[in-house]
Amino acid sequence: MEYVLLLPGQGSQKVGMGKDLSDAFPAAREVFRAVDDAVDAPLSTLAFEGPADELTRTLNAQPALLAHSAAVWAVVQHAIGSQVRAAAGHSLGEFSAYHVAGAIDVAAAARIVRRRGTLMYEHGLARPGAMAAILGVLTTSIDDICVQASGERGLVVPANYNSDEQVVISGEVAGVERAMELAKAAGAKRCLPLPVSGAFHSPLMEPAVAGLSAALRSESWCDPRVPVVANVNATPVTSASVACDLLVQQLTAPVQWTSVSRRLVEQYPEATFVEIGSGAVLTGLLRRLAPTVKTLSCGTVAEVEKLLVLAGESA
Repeated sequence: MEYVLLLPGQGSQKVGMGKDLSDAFPAAREVFRAVDDAVDAPLSTLAFEGPADELTRTLNAQPALLAHSAAVWAVVQHAIGSQVRAAAGHSLGEFSAYHVAGAIDVAAAARIVRRRGTLMYEHGLARPGAMAAILGVLTTSIDDICVQASGERGLVVPANYNSDEQVVISGEVAGVERAMELAKAAGAKRCLPLPVSGAFHSPLMEPAVAGLSAALRSESWCDPRVPVVANVNATPVTSASVACDLLVQQLTAPVQWTSVSRRLVEQYPEATFVEIGSGAVLTGLLRRLAPTVKTLSCGTVAEVEKLLVLAGESA
């Protein structure tokens, strides 16, 4: 059996995530301890107990989600590691993907994403922005809508191409509001403002680039053992230096998740796609794109045990 790993991004966090794993598996418990030590903060307690508003803060949610994904991987790696063919992660999840692909250890990755989250939060305060999810099939492309809204009210760009019927936009508040109006006029089913602290994956994050680049270069990387399909251009990455370059670009570029998903399904049509970490957002998007693909979410003890049984049956 072949596996492709999907790693969730910010927004998938929830209070209690990873607690049952930490209680049940020493390997998972050690990962959470390592992340706490790396960022010098009790992130595991925040993930396990909340409060939710503190966990949701960008600088906390990002390393906490990474820790959960890494904890799951620590438990299942021995069973499926040799059968993993590729990985991909959504936004923050791309850092988790490089960890499960063996390119960076969990402590180093935690320090980077903690810094990334802090930079995104700080620059979001310095230059306030907004994001919104646009749902449905539009009679005008979201790209054209963003161009028009930018010319009329303020900069707004597509930030996440999540599926053919779901795109997230990002930019200046007035630009995002105008783009939502235009999207509704073009047939959007819903336009949902997102509770975020800045205009992520847009040019408004440009001031954070230097800080993230420095954080990436300050840690030890090696080439990933399996390809990681990049958010920025949906191409498989097998080089540590290319990985770092693209992770910097990702701050201001849109997440091409629809293209990432299509590439993975086309290249690995018989694989089981396993979402490693909190929630099942990415496997849900994948099933809408390719309804016949095999998927599995893996973030709780019960889900881990199901994967381990599956791996044993396929051995």
